[in-house]
Amino acid sequence: MFPIRDHNPSGRVPYVTYGLILFNIGIFASYWWAIPDEAVLSMFFVDWGVVPRNVLAGTGWETLFTSMFLHAGFMHLAGNMLFLWIFGDNLEDVLGHVRYLGFYLLSGLAAAGLQVFADPSSGVPMVGASGAIAGVMGGYLLLFPRAKVDILIIIVIFFRIFPIPAWVMLGVWFAMQLFSGFSTPGDGGGVAYWAHAGGFIAGMLMMVPVLLGLGGTAFWSRTHGVPPHPVATYPLAPSGIPRVGRRK
Repeated sequence: MFPIRDHNPSGRVPYVTYGLILFNIGIFASYWWAIPDEAVLSMFFVDWGVVPRNVLAGTGWETLFTSMFLHAGFMHLAGNMLFLWIFGDNLEDVLGHVRYLGFYLLSGLAAAGLQVFADPSSGVPMVGASGAIAGVMGGYLLLFPRAKVDILIIIVIFFRIFPIPAWVMLGVWFAMQLFSGFSTPGDGGGVAYWAHAGGFIAGMLMMVPVLLGLGGTAFWSRTHGVPPHPVATYPLAPSGIPRVGRRK
């Protein structure tokens, strides 16, 4: 079960969101094929990913930034870019290009910070854009809680798309991060759950003054809790997933 699109894509071209997606893909391609040896790749992640015990020892502070643009595999990259593509455009539309970029980077830094705090003795490097993207998701939830998000459910050969409100999808996702963070010892089984939670919380907190500037609850009343853009129409096709289009 995973999201594939929202119902109210932005009316403006989200240049920063597209740029971040292309930049992450480009960075991934630059090392994934250039470092064929797994041991060398692991050392690469140690050098450029966030290693909590190194950061607390006063070294590797630059990795709080560089780790946001590294991914450990194709599915890791694809999943993160899918979430960014779904939720990033409407947030960029509200914040503007420059503020949105700053919001994204600060969310990533907050995510790394909470992961370091949660597991300070860890020597396992953390890589991925998911903390920063979790911030985007947190901001999206605060501004557009009733936006419809299409969820694709796959059970063996059964494929079905269900529209659900953003507050349900994102709320369940956040609850799963908290549950997994508290219940999974050590390095989280290879997943930085606390980085996800930290980015999400940071995104919501940073979006509070923006929401208040837009009128607070009056903004929700005006927009009915959804992005103020026309609903995209997707012709349902039983043989595949409908293509998502954006107005230009």
